[in-house]
Amino acid sequence: MTKIIFTYILFFFCVNTYAQELPDTELSSIPQPELKPDSILSSRVSATQDSIAKRDTANTTVLEAPINYNASDSIVISLDGQKVYLYKEAMVTYQTIELKADYIELDLETKEVYAEGVPDSVEVVQGSPVFKDGEEEFESKTLRYNFETQKGIITEVKTQQGDGYVHSERTKKIDANSFILKKGKYTTCDADHPHFYLRMTRAKVISNKKIITGPAYLVLEDFPIYFPMIPFGFFPNSPSYSSGIIIPTYGEEQSRGFFLREGGYYWAASPYFDLTMKGDIYSKGSWGANVHTNYKKRYKFSGNFDFRYNVNRYSDPDLPDFSRSPGFSVKWSHSQDSKANPYQSFSASVNLSTTSYDKQNSYDVQSYLQTTKSSSISYSKKWENSPFNMSASFRHSQNSRDTTISLSFPELTFSMAKIYPFRQKDRVGAPKWYEKIGFSYTGNIKNSITAKEDELLNQSIIRDWQNGWKHSIPISLPNFNLFKYVNVSPSVSYSERWYTNYITQNYAYDNVAQEGTVWEDTIYHFRRNYNYSFSLSSQTNIYGMYLMKNPNSRMKAIRHKMSPSVSFSYTPDFGDPKYEFYDSYMDHEGNQIYYNRFKGAIFGSAGRGESAAINFGLTNNLEAKMTAKNDTTSDEEKFEKVKIIDNLGFSGSYNFIADSLNLSTIRINGRTTIKGVSLNFGGTVDPYNTDEKGTRINQFMWNEASGLAKLGRLTNANLSFGMSFKSKKKEEANAEEGDEIGEQIMYPDGSIEYYDFDIPWDFRFNYSFSYSKRSNYHDAQVNQSLNFSGRLKLTREWNMSLSTNFDIQAGEFSFTTFNINRRLHCWNMAFNFVPFGQRKHYSFTINASSAMLKDLKIDKKRSWFDNN
Repeated sequence: MTKIIFTYILFFFCVNTYAQELPDTELSSIPQPELKPDSILSSRVSATQDSIAKRDTANTTVLEAPINYNASDSIVISLDGQKVYLYKEAMVTYQTIELKADYIELDLETKEVYAEGVPDSVEVVQGSPVFKDGEEEFESKTLRYNFETQKGIITEVKTQQGDGYVHSERTKKIDANSFILKKGKYTTCDADHPHFYLRMTRAKVISNKKIITGPAYLVLEDFPIYFPMIPFGFFPNSPSYSSGIIIPTYGEEQSRGFFLREGGYYWAASPYFDLTMKGDIYSKGSWGANVHTNYKKRYKFSGNFDFRYNVNRYSDPDLPDFSRSPGFSVKWSHSQDSKANPYQSFSASVNLSTTSYDKQNSYDVQSYLQTTKSSSISYSKKWENSPFNMSASFRHSQNSRDTTISLSFPELTFSMAKIYPFRQKDRVGAPKWYEKIGFSYTGNIKNSITAKEDELLNQSIIRDWQNGWKHSIPISLPNFNLFKYVNVSPSVSYSERWYTNYITQNYAYDNVAQEGTVWEDTIYHFRRNYNYSFSLSSQTNIYGMYLMKNPNSRMKAIRHKMSPSVSFSYTPDFGDPKYEFYDSYMDHEGNQIYYNRFKGAIFGSAGRGESAAINFGLTNNLEAKMTAKNDTTSDEEKFEKVKIIDNLGFSGSYNFIADSLNLSTIRINGRTTIKGVSLNFGGTVDPYNTDEKGTRINQFMWNEASGLAKLGRLTNANLSFGMSFKSKKKEEANAEEGDEIGEQIMYPDGSIEYYDFDIPWDFRFNYSFSYSKRSNYHDAQVNQSLNFSGRLKLTREWNMSLSTNFDIQAGEFSFTTFNINRRLHCWNMAFNFVPFGQRKHYSFTINASSAMLKDLKIDKKRSWFDNN
């Protein structure tokens, strides 16, 4: 309660305006009519002007527009024609003003109107006055209003002002946009009898601008809190954004002390951008600052920028365990409207921070668990009516585990879409084979570096940054069909890389220490590195069908689809000395050691060794044709397809020219669905044996000394599947059960309602398994984990959720969260709990639902900062 009162004081700003006291009388009194409703007039009657009585209008004020009125039951006009009595669903309109009620009395002479509701047979008032003027609308018990002076007296009024509601026992409308209240209530609760409110003894409301109150105090569940009392109060009530002070949150942490957090100032600079400046301060010396801005230009672009800087101090400077940890975070998001320019675009998505920032300053789970971040700023341009386009980008990635940052700037890409240089413009007939020859081009310039956070700024741009220019020119040749069903596609590719440096290596042997040393030197000189290859690929589809012999079986047929693919590729040996891409040195044992002059280059290098390889693969799909379940809509039999094996295949390659290890590893993968459960599995089989170090040797597993026939070694395998369960919707449950589930409740007024006991819920779990074994001389590594998540909605207002992961091999749970939320109409209650781990903490909060009163709350928590 102390926190509520403290926040309650901070929320309201003192002003020097004092609300006027509401006078008791202002308008002329209109007596209640003695005429009774004429039940004979059962049809709807409407009129716009009174033409029955003629009178002298020389001294009568003429309104700018006619007063229109109508009613669904009856309209009674006085003998002098100056008063009109409207009964049942009555409505009076004047310009933008609209008044509805079950009883309205209109005085055409004084231009005044009186409205109220009418009690029904059980004395419940129906058709209370509803007054609407433009976008402003409110409901009241009685209303007296003058169209000429725009003044009125209103009792028991309720109106919405922005995110809040204003109640008043007696209100005076002094002009078109201003009201004076007596015994008013201000609340964000939309109930007729609000659960909490600020009791305003006197107040003035200026619509869509502000509310100014005199002495006021807080009332919770009809319990008044007189201390502290606010002598003056000010509520901003503008429908558009406006500048103002941001009230900080407060609390205590064991490691950083008492704090005021997220307090500052919001500046509504213009319709195009704003600026938020906030800060944090802790009693033990830690502090933080934040600058945030949003900007937008319609049909052009929009975005936001956020910069945060925090300095955390732990312990006392005079103690040995004292530490100071600064950190920052930069986030920038920018997007261009597609209508701005169809031929060029600019976008940005930046998420950059120091490793320590998220670990020490994050208050949400996702920020803490995130170990990798990436950013991208890109610009692209396409030249109209041409195949050319260009893009430029800045890229960033970082790993918070090892504090490694990778930057790539600039990164330029220039490309040309495929063109056919031999194709004739005015060709007649089918194109010749040479007209189908086409090629495209892609050029990529890149400059990048990878380093630790604390070493990045000390790196040399010339010696430590990697850069290069890569050219790629794929050439496509005409496709043709072999044996009518096999599609064959030949192609030629050429790649060239330009570098500004290369390396040389020399070997030296120390006879005294009896050890050799490899000396590496970098030569800064322009060098080319290129490679080319030829490939020929073919693929086809083979179908098989098996029809079931039993006519009563739901399964009518099984279809098998096989998709084999075979390709041949040839690459020359770029390790040949004539290319000067590789060099060698002799070690002390006389062995010739080859090394790549472009080792570690940004775009890699041409490979060493000639290759003439066949790549092969096969995928299988198996599905069943079955009669549809519960098909009673027509006499015609309907069928459905059920997948038995969605994808099962293998792939590999064989190099004819290699002197050893010609066959590659065989990759196997598959996917299927079993009763709604998606199952994914895969593995790698190595046909060759290994030595004790785990190095592959040129010996097939089926030829090993043991004589055991083996196709290969299973080097790795994986399996994963997941299942989700959820409650059925009420309509589905009722359709299956055939009746309604619930408890009948009868209220004192005789009404009957069924309380719904349906509890929506959902639950999901995922299982993953991985296996790896380097060789027969090494132990296998097995990892298994289970992930659980679920949500339970006990009632319309109660929500529970749970998320956890269990490491089967370690036999322990990892990060686990448990959340309970309860909606208390105009308030919310939330309990968040992390039971174990480094982020172990809990928080319990009850706060007002409205964003305007977000600081009106009770907050009890134990921060994860206090765990250590």
